[in-house]
Amino acid sequence: MSDMSFKQAKELVERIEFTELTLKKTADNIDRSTLKFNEALKLQEQIVKLMPIKDKKLDFLKLLVFLNIGFICGLLVGVFLFK
Repeated sequence: MSDMSFKQAKELVERIEFTELTLKKTADNIDRSTLKFNEALKLQEQIVKLMPIKDKKLDFLKLLVFLNIGFICGLLVGVFLFK
């Protein structure tokens, strides 16, 4: 290190400072990414919890649609048979 000139030492210090700034920025980006990832996981958990409820509602809706179609078909058959 005694062989190093002042200019070389100054360049080395600048490199270290740039590296430090880069590491701080990278750490901040990682923290933000972690927070966003955790938010996404919470939303996914909510979706997974709501899926069975929505499936039940869709099954009930399908049943109602088929009942209505059956009722309409029954009316049409009744109209044409008893005419």
